[in-house]
Amino acid sequence: MTDQLALWPDDIKVAPKFKAFGRVESIYRTPSPEDFQTEPVDALELTLEGIPGDRHSGFARKSGGREPWYPRGTEMCNERQVSLLSAEELSLIAERMELDEVKAEWIGGNILVSGIASFTRVPPRTRLAFEGGAVIRVDGENTPCRFAGAAIAARNPGREGLDLLFPQRAAGLRGLVGFVEKPGLITAGQAVTAHIPEQWIYPRT
Repeated sequence: MTDQLALWPDDIKVAPKFKAFGRVESIYRTPSPEDFQTEPVDALELTLEGIPGDRHSGFARKSGGREPWYPRGTEMCNERQVSLLSAEELSLIAERMELDEVKAEWIGGNILVSGIASFTRVPPRTRLAFEGGAVIRVDGENTPCRFAGAAIAARNPGREGLDLLFPQRAAGLRGLVGFVEKPGLITAGQAVTAHIPEQWIYPRT
């Protein structure tokens, strides 16, 4: 059998694993599974199904426009149980959109953190370990959409076109989605450690 590794370039650059440290600024959940926007809460009790009662709770979900490889409505694993945002990135989004602020709850955020640089670029498989014991496994970037932009527009009635502007200005800054790997309680003020895995680019052969 041919050694596949021998076919790959010798100059593949591998980034070693490391840790990044941050803090939970605030936490949110939807008032009901039918709501999109979230509201502040005192604590989030995470289970293996996500945040009980939240819009995105559950072991499974229905596919949508983000999964064009499945017919819409196909039942699939729910890797989007929790939405995480960066306080620094929300400030940058607001600046790019020429707004005073963009709040996490407007766009359905569950956990707002600070201190972790380039938070939206944290890679898949990263473990976010919270001081209270909960661990969230990162699935990937939460791509900005017009639906979230419409929620921002509703909060700023004096500006037109914010629904379309948000996907443009929030690209690479919209935060992450992930699933609960280990249940636990999350409260504001907790430390969070991002365990960044080893990374390398899979070569095209």
